[in-house]
Amino acid sequence: MTPDAARSATASELDAPLDRHLGPVAKQLAKHFGITTVGQLLNHFPRTYLKRGELTPIADVPVDEEVTLIARVQSAASRRMHTRKGMLLEVVITDDADGRLGGMNLTFFNGFAAARDLKPGVRAMFSGKVTVYRGRLSLTNPRYALLDEGDDPEDVHRPIPVYPAVEKLGSDQIATAVGIILNTLRLSDFDDPVPASIARRDKLLSLASAYELVHRPLQVEDAYRAQHRFRYQEAFVLQAALARRRALAAREEATARPPHGGGLLDQFDARLPFTLTQGQLDVGRTLAEDLARDHPMNRLLQGEVGSGKTLVALRAMLQVIDAGGQAALLAPTEVLAAQHLQSITRTLGPLAEGGMLGGATDGTRVVLLTGSMSAAQRKKSLLDAASGEAGIVIGTHALLSDNVEFFDLGLIVVDEQHRFGVEQRDSLRTKARTSPHVLVMTATPIPRTVAMTVFGDLETSTLSELPAGRSPIATHEVGLTEHPAWMDRVWSRAREEIAAGRQVYVVCPKIGDDGKTEEDAPEALYGEPAPERKPGGQQELTSVVGLVESLGGIPQLQGVTSGMLHGRMDPQEKADVMARFADGSVQLLIATTVIEVGVDVPNATLMVIMDADRFGISQLHQLRGRIGRGGHAGTCLLVTKLEPGHPSRERLSAVASTTDGFELSQKDLELRREGNILGASQSGGRSALRFLRITQHGKVIEKARADAQEIVAGDPDLHDNPGLSLAIDLYLNPEKEAFLEKG
Repeated sequence: MTPDAARSATASELDAPLDRHLGPVAKQLAKHFGITTVGQLLNHFPRTYLKRGELTPIADVPVDEEVTLIARVQSAASRRMHTRKGMLLEVVITDDADGRLGGMNLTFFNGFAAARDLKPGVRAMFSGKVTVYRGRLSLTNPRYALLDEGDDPEDVHRPIPVYPAVEKLGSDQIATAVGIILNTLRLSDFDDPVPASIARRDKLLSLASAYELVHRPLQVEDAYRAQHRFRYQEAFVLQAALARRRALAAREEATARPPHGGGLLDQFDARLPFTLTQGQLDVGRTLAEDLARDHPMNRLLQGEVGSGKTLVALRAMLQVIDAGGQAALLAPTEVLAAQHLQSITRTLGPLAEGGMLGGATDGTRVVLLTGSMSAAQRKKSLLDAASGEAGIVIGTHALLSDNVEFFDLGLIVVDEQHRFGVEQRDSLRTKARTSPHVLVMTATPIPRTVAMTVFGDLETSTLSELPAGRSPIATHEVGLTEHPAWMDRVWSRAREEIAAGRQVYVVCPKIGDDGKTEEDAPEALYGEPAPERKPGGQQELTSVVGLVESLGGIPQLQGVTSGMLHGRMDPQEKADVMARFADGSVQLLIATTVIEVGVDVPNATLMVIMDADRFGISQLHQLRGRIGRGGHAGTCLLVTKLEPGHPSRERLSAVASTTDGFELSQKDLELRREGNILGASQSGGRSALRFLRITQHGKVIEKARADAQEIVAGDPDLHDNPGLSLAIDLYLNPEKEAFLEKG
């Protein structure tokens, strides 16, 4: 057999349907776990291991979940059922712990075999779904396997693998299925995703040994060694997929957009009334170099709230315009798109009035394109984009419409890019003659391990220095449970700011009494913690509509001019409210998180966030960034009704303790469950990562990243690494690989 034929055979074995080997169990694996191939089953790893000589603490067993545990039979009694024919066997098992919680009830209907096997004193492994009946933990018709009698002497100390399972398909049945596969296939014939040189260097188990020992360890230490190997493999395969994506992007052709002296960019820099920060200058030079190359830039620009990312992006846009191209700025909301239009046209001044009376003779135009525009406005913007008259086109999802055309789209800037899916962004790319340069921005600082993993196909630039003139922001928790009177003080504080000529934001978690939350607000970067609710969902949340209606009953706010803003308002209403808040005629703005990004009102100095525990760390940090943008110090008040010591209060304490977004991003990562980091990005599918934890294994990720880059640099198509190529396909099928498409 030729090497290529052998590789094909290996790939086909891993991709072979399970019913070829397993029969009816294959249907259950497909139904409950989506496992349909040999490779998927081999990668369905045990979640833990039980030692045969140790009893499982029953008090730790979770309710309403499928469990596998080892316990001792304390008592067993059978009786006839009263309501139907047959026998009922009631067994009590124990972990020998003192107290009532040390025991569990088992119920078997017509359990004649169980009555014979489960005598007092017998040790056995039990599997089933845990319920509570009459205050006791219970299992109904559990599966069991005796451990004291008839064990193979060699198996006495062998750990028992416990797989993720369901009621209709237990861990023991999955273990049997895996055993059949291990006994049927020659795993030593499989191409290893990890190159032999790396395996030797790091003393990693071979692929065949790792599969054998993770599923059938002789001792628990064997399983740990196998897990270590698969942990590195997961990081390596993921980083190789990202490195290959970067390599493929580097092959694409793009129109080089080098700087042109004396153009719009130079004129703009000369007009700036302030000095750029060193960080803005450094990142600007990097972007200028990227844009001057004939392959597309794919770069992530992250930075603190207010660090001047939009200004850096605008300078890149002007370089592209100087080189004869156009730039598109994609924003997630109409409020933010309108803010960008106002900010950019104001900053450019006459340079944004090309061809207009009083405009610069070599200036350009900046146009807006949103779904709510009138037909005449939309037609004008479309014409300016298609003719090239508009050098900068700012828009929402409306930019993605089929009838939107550009004369020469050279740069795409995506603001708060996590709001846009793969297909949406790609549809904008197709509007360019050649592959456009792409810059994505986020105001949520990203921990290094997340940047390497989720955004690993992008080069990353960071702005951490705030421009001069930024005022400090003090943040305080306002716990109403321990201090109910503090709410009055909050409103008094708002009145004090307004009396001093300042303005105030009040942010609410929902729009109205229907309980719906903001639909037009930017989402968190990689998933926020699920909001806590009281049992039965009884916690009453503050709504924008409700608070506006109750203003008349708040003495401190009598005579204050207020406005309301949320995503379900008519676009013109939203624009009018923001314009009135910007010019100072609205003193108090009650809004949802629609103001989270991009809104810039320097005179706003106080932000009150109602039910702040309903928001995640990154959202709170983003919201807080709306104040302190002028010459006056800002204050952010985090109002909560939660009891002291509640887990969500820890998030509020973290935000109150620092304004360093990078420190908060790390804290956010530590507080969130691992699955929220990648799982939500994978089209709702299960994470491909089993042993790799981004919160814990930064060094493994860094090593795998360096190794993957070296391998892909010498073999971009992975012709010499068929095992790695196959693993990328198995770990990251097209649906799951979509989460890599962040650029």
